[in-house]
Amino acid sequence: MSASEQPWDVIVVGGGNAAFCAALAARERVRRVLVLERAPEAESGGNSRFTAGLMRVAFDGVEDLKRAIPDLTADEIARTDFGTYSADQFLDDMARVTEYRCDPTLTEILVRRSLDTVEWMRGKGVRFTAAWGRQAFNIGGKFKFWGGLIVEAVGGGPGLVENLTKAAQRDGIEVWYGARALSLLADDDGIKGVTVKRQGRTVTLRARAVVLAAGGFQANPEWRTRYLGPGWELAKVRGTRFNTGDGLAMALAAGAAAAGNWSGCHAVAWERNAPEFGDLAVGDQYQKHSYPWGVYLNAEGRRFVDEGADFRNYTYAKYGRVILGQPGQFAWQIFDAKVKAQLRDEYRIKQVTKVVANTLEELVEKLDDVDPKRALAELQAYNRAVRTDVPFNPNVKDGRCTEGLALPKSNWANTLDTPPFEAYAVTCGITFTFGGVRITPEAQVLSSDGDPIRGLYAAGEMVGGIFYFNYPGGTGLTNGAVFGRIAGTSAGTAAA
Repeated sequence: MSASEQPWDVIVVGGGNAAFCAALAARERVRRVLVLERAPEAESGGNSRFTAGLMRVAFDGVEDLKRAIPDLTADEIARTDFGTYSADQFLDDMARVTEYRCDPTLTEILVRRSLDTVEWMRGKGVRFTAAWGRQAFNIGGKFKFWGGLIVEAVGGGPGLVENLTKAAQRDGIEVWYGARALSLLADDDGIKGVTVKRQGRTVTLRARAVVLAAGGFQANPEWRTRYLGPGWELAKVRGTRFNTGDGLAMALAAGAAAAGNWSGCHAVAWERNAPEFGDLAVGDQYQKHSYPWGVYLNAEGRRFVDEGADFRNYTYAKYGRVILGQPGQFAWQIFDAKVKAQLRDEYRIKQVTKVVANTLEELVEKLDDVDPKRALAELQAYNRAVRTDVPFNPNVKDGRCTEGLALPKSNWANTLDTPPFEAYAVTCGITFTFGGVRITPEAQVLSSDGDPIRGLYAAGEMVGGIFYFNYPGGTGLTNGAVFGRIAGTSAGTAAA
């Protein structure tokens, strides 16, 4: 048998964060590891490349954070209140935002191994920093983090993918770009390899174990409509155009058990006139996440959601669905000059649909496709309802609320009274789908009969049962890394 015909020890299907973590972990156990990335190299990295690179980890103080970010300086530590984010807080957040449906065993693993996994990634050459620009506010010269989210990959999602790719190259892991996995090779003894189409040719590759880390089905409008429901074919796709459910289709065809929230997804407020799929030049900057400091209006000129229900980290991933349900599948976010400094950098890019006015009367006339008369009445009623006696504080749920409105704003209710006023048009941007396959704590895929499928493992967006309805910001990459590492270790051990 020639070297090219020898079976691979482990084949990893996918080319993002979860896939590379799986490949790197497998390589610690075996020698021949292959990564199959469907996208060409210029578009590689899956959804991971489109993220900000934020990773939610449990930590008990700055000494824990230094395990992930060892180059924190004494000055940075002195001028920053990092706080703590215990494993119990992380578990509580997961339970709360998923309405207590998240799989308790998998969620416990996700939380307890979060910091350890990020430290392991750092050991592979992935660099991290603290997300001062995204997750902290400077109050009186000291940065204060909020919402339990600190750790950010240097260079964001593109930097994360680049460093993982370099780590794989250093370890001698082979990466094939433009290689679309079509089906799993299986017999009564389990999974034996993958059929792949590459450079116009279909080939069968044998392997001792296979890890599926090929993302969800968010880039497949037919599947979105089938599983998420009518209207979802109209959503914009925040990330890669290649996540069309191939990995899930392969797994289900091989007898894998479906699990989790198949009608649920991560979907956010996204620039109304963004392209149909993610743009690597813009990255995640089409998102518009400063809505807690302003108000939303729909086409009818009405507010439709409590913008201050919770920290942005705990609401943004579900509000995209709410926007999609509005007339015309869009909304406007409205702010006044008092909060201009609080708006995230994504509001300052040139690819925005934005209007500015010196009066509310002038502003509502500029809002495309909105009933101006109703919008003005809504904004005036909102202004009258704000508890101006409660001080505004962006670092805590400040209780500055409205009173007497049918739809309250629970925190950060600022009156719209200081020109110039700004409004930004948004629609729904889908990030990833929540439905997937069922796995064991070792990331081995279970069949619909309940038995482990020998030689088959899964990680990342392909795993069902962890996220339902919503998720805490930054948990997606952590989930991919934790279970990618577990899947790779399990696959490598089985192959060895």
